[in-house]
Amino acid sequence: MTKTKVAIIGSGNIGTDLMIKVMRLSETLEVAALVGIDPNSDGLARAGRFGIATTSDGVDGLIALDDFDDIRIVFDATSAKAHLANAARLTPLGKQLIDLTPAAIGPYTVPAVNLDAHLDAVNVNMVTCGGQATIPIVAAIARVTPVHYAEIVASIASKSAGPGTRANIDEFTETTRAAIEQIGGAARGKAIIVLNPADPPLIMRDTVLCLTDRLDEPARDAVAKSIEQMVGDVAAYVPGYRLKQAVQFHDLDAADTTHTLNPDLEPADRTQVSVFLEVEGAAHYLPAYAGNLDIMTSAALQVAERLAAQAAGSGALPAEAHS
Repeated sequence: MTKTKVAIIGSGNIGTDLMIKVMRLSETLEVAALVGIDPNSDGLARAGRFGIATTSDGVDGLIALDDFDDIRIVFDATSAKAHLANAARLTPLGKQLIDLTPAAIGPYTVPAVNLDAHLDAVNVNMVTCGGQATIPIVAAIARVTPVHYAEIVASIASKSAGPGTRANIDEFTETTRAAIEQIGGAARGKAIIVLNPADPPLIMRDTVLCLTDRLDEPARDAVAKSIEQMVGDVAAYVPGYRLKQAVQFHDLDAADTTHTLNPDLEPADRTQVSVFLEVEGAAHYLPAYAGNLDIMTSAALQVAERLAAQAAGSGALPAEAHS
């Protein structure tokens, strides 16, 4: 089988983990190049030992590579600001872009929720690590009952947050919030990220709080089953993704204040659904506590393989059709 050649921009934690994932797990993709800006980065050194083409000259160096024309898909694991420039250079050259930054030029994609929704887009966005972990849960609740407000808190080990992640903190909250609404289906969303400095580092934890109409017992059972099914769907490509405890339900009376969460919401009896998650990484590059990296790279791999499969059937990736 001829594999689809891909390039990865960003030789830091996320890009290096993604490179190793493609090499170990994918039967349809081949890493043709790893791109960075630091010639002394560990990622570029590892890629060189694997026999993968490397450049520390950024996108200019990628375009200058001899087999650049053979590369079909380009992952961008840099920063939101850098992706704007990278996309401007690469999209006119017919490359399919998978954006692992919060730049959100293209449509949001969360594999367990909408994997096939944007296969015709030339640039798809993987939201954020917190979004990949929590938006499936919001969507699982929303397919049973309207979600009037959804709040997520993503807590990751500070040690797992590299320079790119730290540079994107503001974009993280805005991009995740928007995707909670657009993909998760919440009327209003909010996202919070915590860089936990604990030593030894803690595994990624995520909390999802959703406000719904008052749920009776059958509705609670339906919501719990929907969440459990979704957890299984995500765990199919992120094995370390799991519930930490049973789904929690707490009833709120009409007198309880909720208008600060959603000003458009009229007073009524409501139910708060609380979901507590843990994401343990596969330790392909960083230790298992870095589940935030694992869920992003695993999700991006799912999208790339689906795009490659579509191209195998049609003979062209979306970028070629629009270039």
